[in-house]
Amino acid sequence: RMLGSMASIIPERKNAHHSIRQSLDSHDNVEVEAAIFAAANFSAQSKDFAVGICNKISEMIQGLATPVDLKLKLIPILQHMHHDASLASSSRQLLQQLVTSYPSTKMVIVTLHTFTLLAASSLVDIPKQIQLLLQYLKNDPRKAVKRLAIQDLKLLANKTPHTWSRENIQALCESALNTPYDSLKMGMLSVLSTLSGTIAIKQYFSSAPGAAATTARSFDLVKLAQECCYHNNRGIAAHGVRILTNISASCQDKDLLPLEQDAVFGLEALLVLCSQDDSPGAQATLKITLTCMVKLVKCRPHLSQSVVESLLAQLHSAQDNARILMCHCLAAIAMQLPVLADGMLGDLMDLYKLIGQSATDKKQELLVSLATVIFVSSQKALSTEIKTVIKQQLENVSNGWTAYRIARQASRMGNHDMARELYQSLLTQVASEHFYFWLNSLKEFSHAEQCLTGLQEDNYSSALSCIAEALKSYHKGIASLTAASTPLNPLSFQCGFVKLRIDLLQAFSQLICTCNSLKTSPPPAIATTIAMTSGNDLQRCGRISNQALTLSLQMKHSMEEFRNLATRYGDLYQSSFDADSATLRNVELQQQSCLLISHAIEALILDPESASFQEYSSNGTAPVESEYERRMMSVFNHVLEEVESLNRKYAPVSYLASNTCLCNAVIALLKVPLSFQRYFFQKLQSTSIKLALSPSPRNPAEPIAVQNNQQLALKVEGVVQHGSKPGLFRKIQSVCLNVSSVLQSKSGQDYKIPIDNMTNEMEQRVEPHNDYFSTQFLLNFVILGTHNITVESSVIDSNGIVWKTGPKTTIFVKSLEDPYSQQVRLQQQQGQAPSQQQQQRTAYSRF
Repeated sequence: RMLGSMASIIPERKNAHHSIRQSLDSHDNVEVEAAIFAAANFSAQSKDFAVGICNKISEMIQGLATPVDLKLKLIPILQHMHHDASLASSSRQLLQQLVTSYPSTKMVIVTLHTFTLLAASSLVDIPKQIQLLLQYLKNDPRKAVKRLAIQDLKLLANKTPHTWSRENIQALCESALNTPYDSLKMGMLSVLSTLSGTIAIKQYFSSAPGAAATTARSFDLVKLAQECCYHNNRGIAAHGVRILTNISASCQDKDLLPLEQDAVFGLEALLVLCSQDDSPGAQATLKITLTCMVKLVKCRPHLSQSVVESLLAQLHSAQDNARILMCHCLAAIAMQLPVLADGMLGDLMDLYKLIGQSATDKKQELLVSLATVIFVSSQKALSTEIKTVIKQQLENVSNGWTAYRIARQASRMGNHDMARELYQSLLTQVASEHFYFWLNSLKEFSHAEQCLTGLQEDNYSSALSCIAEALKSYHKGIASLTAASTPLNPLSFQCGFVKLRIDLLQAFSQLICTCNSLKTSPPPAIATTIAMTSGNDLQRCGRISNQALTLSLQMKHSMEEFRNLATRYGDLYQSSFDADSATLRNVELQQQSCLLISHAIEALILDPESASFQEYSSNGTAPVESEYERRMMSVFNHVLEEVESLNRKYAPVSYLASNTCLCNAVIALLKVPLSFQRYFFQKLQSTSIKLALSPSPRNPAEPIAVQNNQQLALKVEGVVQHGSKPGLFRKIQSVCLNVSSVLQSKSGQDYKIPIDNMTNEMEQRVEPHNDYFSTQFLLNFVILGTHNITVESSVIDSNGIVWKTGPKTTIFVKSLEDPYSQQVRLQQQQGQAPSQQQQQRTAYSRF
């Protein structure tokens, strides 16, 4: 058993293989069972062991002397015989014989499950395995076997949905229609609901014989879903509406359009049923229902009005737990589509007043959820009446944590005036100095963003004053944010994001000032001709004078500054491995805004002929996940259209038109309220790496002594540390270690040494095992002196994306001359000394 537990560490140890093989022939039952456990673990890890032990396991299973209970323990080892095709084929033939030879319930269940796992791992004969499981599901009368077949069909539906043919889905539908047992019907429906969200559903409808003449309602899958939508069992009804929703979302055929109404009616019926029940089963069904609503509205926007109205109508009479889930659903729908009208907002405010009369925990949670829906539905601006109602309810019954959560949601949705007032009210309610500085920084950031809401097009002096006021608040906020950081919580992402925002605002302000300066020094009518003659395109921007040329160079400097900001936003993106997708998308939008302005400067002023519009054109097929992203993309498209139209209509573009276009683009970008996303406030996933280097000095300041004719074997070990939810957004596939050395100071004479021996630049990728990894580097230090070795780690996720998470570790190495070379050098110096003195005397006498 100990060897089996160590199989992942020593998979190819031959003496361990030999011990396990010998123990399988033991007469001690305890030793044989332990050997079976070890054989299963080694077979999963080692191809050589699996090939060598397969015949032995087959003989024991087929042997008449082997007891049945031992065979039941030996059969699961065959699921690991997937290392090559011939091994998998022989194991499959053996399992096929066992299924027919041993019809007992236990034997059939173990053999069928091993059969399924072998097929799923080897990716061979999966369609045959699906047919075999469907055959047992249809013909075998034993409930235990049917349940096992359903469980394995669900596994194959999740792993390989593309291998399911129309005949397989049709057979499963017929079995579900004919079974009288609700538990079996629910299992079959769960398999079908899984398949309905994959490519298999399109194959089912597209490959139907005579599909052109067949209506959607005549398909058995649709009949089954419609029949189950109003079943008295909530689980069956949930799977039925999920199938209808997936069909309506995936298949865009005209004859499938009537199913939309069936899906909406089924969802509304389940909503009414589950919102009145506070049991865990009802809440789980309600989550499925609300998820289907969001998916249906996303794919079929014309159904959003009826879905939202049904949610609002049911919100008043539902239980508190159901109300919270329904508010989350409303917020998710409103993030995608502006469906909440002013009248609906009034209903939400009435409910907010009603709930605010109680101070229970569920009511507090519901207050946050309702406030989120209100913020989402009115992202442009909150009326004074709404702000007054929210603040009154918070003052009456809420605690400080509820107020902070609502303020946080307001910052995420761009309602910075509401957020600033709530942060201001919370400043005196915290017991920690760090919390005070954190809230104070959030208040200053909200005030800074609120200053930018008063921007107006064509009013550039007002824009400069608004940006200056925002920068003043941002500088106060970054000072408080720095004071709020601690060694355990350094707030590195928050500080990086805010510093980039400050630099971006300063770049915007400088660009507007430069454009205004160009107005006071306009180019002459012959500027273009002079520029073409002299070959200096910068002279198009102004008179051939030092002032105009300085302004032109400032414009070029602005373009480079925006590109530098875009690069820094990219670095922030790469360092945020634990961030959620919405936060990463927000950083990406900021980066795109910098690239957009730099492109506009280049296209309008610096180099109109070579500027390309293709690489900056937005991808219209990408889904928009939030109102902030929708508004930013709208500004991007508008600015690109303006720049492109100016280039096409007026070539070359006049200085007045280009300046106006640039300033309006800056104001349009700043008028979109900045969204502080979840990762700014909350870190749901936490991943960090700790490195240990050997050899390591006793004192970090002391260098490690190495002779210059030897290589240093640097061993790097590391541990990946996770928080409470590892792999929530992305998982670590491998760790990339980069080692580089830099010469700090030389000692001794300079020699001509090949460039390859002067530096060390190495990179290795290692896969962590149980969150541990180690590797070694061989480093050369030919040049005498002190070298600085830097080891930097970055992670690669399952999609192959590199994230610069760090850390970076540094050690010092002192390269010493080896004794033999030192002795030879000293002898040469002693031999050269008399000749040098003789040469000096001869030269002196000759002089």
